[in-house]
Amino acid sequence: MKKKYAWLLALSLVLSMFLAACSGGEEKTADDSKDTADKPKVEQVLNFINGDTIPSMDPSLATDEYGFQFLGATMEGLYRLDENGKVSEGIATKHEVSDDGKTWTFTLREDAKWSNGDPVTANDFVYAWQRAVDPATGSEYGPYMMGGVIKNATAVNKGEVPVDQLGVKADGDYTLVVELENATPYFESLTTFGTFLPLNQKFVEEKADTFATSADTLLSNGPFKFSNWTSTAQEWELVKNDTYWDAKTVKLEKMTYVVVKESQTAVDLYEKGEVDRAGLSSDLVDQYSTHDDYTVEPDTSVFYIKMNQTRNPALKNVNVRKAISRAFDKEALVDEILNNGSIVANGLVPKDFVSTPDGKDFREASGDLVKFDVKEAQKFWEQAKKELGTDTVEVEFLGGDTEVSKMMNQYLANQLSTNLPGLKVTLKEVPFEQRLELDTAMDYDMQFAGWGPDFLDPYTYMNLWLTDGGNNKMGYSNPEYDKLVNETATTLAQDAEARNKNFLKAEKILFEDAAIAPVYQRATALLVSPKVQGVFTNAFGATYEYKWASVGAEE
Repeated sequence: MKKKYAWLLALSLVLSMFLAACSGGEEKTADDSKDTADKPKVEQVLNFINGDTIPSMDPSLATDEYGFQFLGATMEGLYRLDENGKVSEGIATKHEVSDDGKTWTFTLREDAKWSNGDPVTANDFVYAWQRAVDPATGSEYGPYMMGGVIKNATAVNKGEVPVDQLGVKADGDYTLVVELENATPYFESLTTFGTFLPLNQKFVEEKADTFATSADTLLSNGPFKFSNWTSTAQEWELVKNDTYWDAKTVKLEKMTYVVVKESQTAVDLYEKGEVDRAGLSSDLVDQYSTHDDYTVEPDTSVFYIKMNQTRNPALKNVNVRKAISRAFDKEALVDEILNNGSIVANGLVPKDFVSTPDGKDFREASGDLVKFDVKEAQKFWEQAKKELGTDTVEVEFLGGDTEVSKMMNQYLANQLSTNLPGLKVTLKEVPFEQRLELDTAMDYDMQFAGWGPDFLDPYTYMNLWLTDGGNNKMGYSNPEYDKLVNETATTLAQDAEARNKNFLKAEKILFEDAAIAPVYQRATALLVSPKVQGVFTNAFGATYEYKWASVGAEE
């Protein structure tokens, strides 16, 4: 996800834990029952860390990991991911699809309510989706997620047709009819994503510019709601939303959050029992790897260096980009800087995400497309300097300001300047929200960035680099790449074999052009309290799911 930017190596990442099975088959005696009754009730409260403030809680404007995580906890779309990572009932109970795959008719439940008591209706989806592509809203994700998917989304966003021509209509209060531009194999999973959440039109328009800036200017229709959040808050709480249609399933009464950027501070809070989960930086992993609460959680987020071809003339040169892509030791980075189970990335689509039609992992089928190779890097570098007519090149490297981010930024800058003689790298380390703004404005040379998937299909990664795409933001363009990727969403949408071939060809082109420099696929080393139960990691969308979470008694 853009700027889902799992970028910050967020200190909070989920551990999927399962309820412990009770053993023993003896009948309870009266004394046994009395003992159970006398036990104090476990307080259903969990305390967590967040890596930074939440940039936006407006579903139309959110573009980052934190925003989508908390939207996922406090709201619900047509469907949501269940405890097994499968698409399950949300506000929709079922749907029908036309033979050509272009018309989807959703039946909505009639017992869903907003936290102010209003019913959740089909019009709430119509209004929200129209708002997301309305050019007046200024949404990045609306046109990115809906363009080429929902009928007329791109034309609406360009101002070519009125917003009411978007392919989404309410047929009464509880039937939603969606028309697609093309058959979209992943559309069901797409409806779980934050941009497709409903909005209460009356409430949003009443709050106007203050909408989604505080707990008082938000409405929830999901498992939880905010109790004391503002857009600049360093601490906040989520509490159970009693008006949620499936509130009986939600066991947690409250989750508290505090912004912490340093691993040691996070661990100190964990040791004191003030938080129930803490991410570990590389220097802490060795110290805590034998701790009873230590765990490593793999992820499908991929991190890379973006190279902006519009600001620094040197980065327009493909040999400069090829040299940079091969000039840093990724294995040392994941083993020594991260030391948390992350693995080297030599492509874009991650390992253990999707399979090809013949059942092979996509990453295995595509292979290693760009590896660390100093000799090869220096060959490209010497050629680039000849083409540029210079012995020195200066670039600015944009990165995060957290403890781990700074270590990684410095490592990469040192590797590049050491292995590519004449390259001078200047670091610019800024807070998360500022980095999003600089990316949007394309005000950077090179940038450490990352992406976690929005839906279960290679397209969620491959469409990032389409010419003038909403998440491209680095001036990359290749007509053949565009053709291959666009065909997977149009003429080949219902041909799994042909789509797969196009994806494989397109990924190779991306790295022949050295558009980005892949670095690693994320995992996170954590300390997680054994009392944290039923928290599940999602393969895409919001990083984790708390609907089924609970607090278990610690032994």
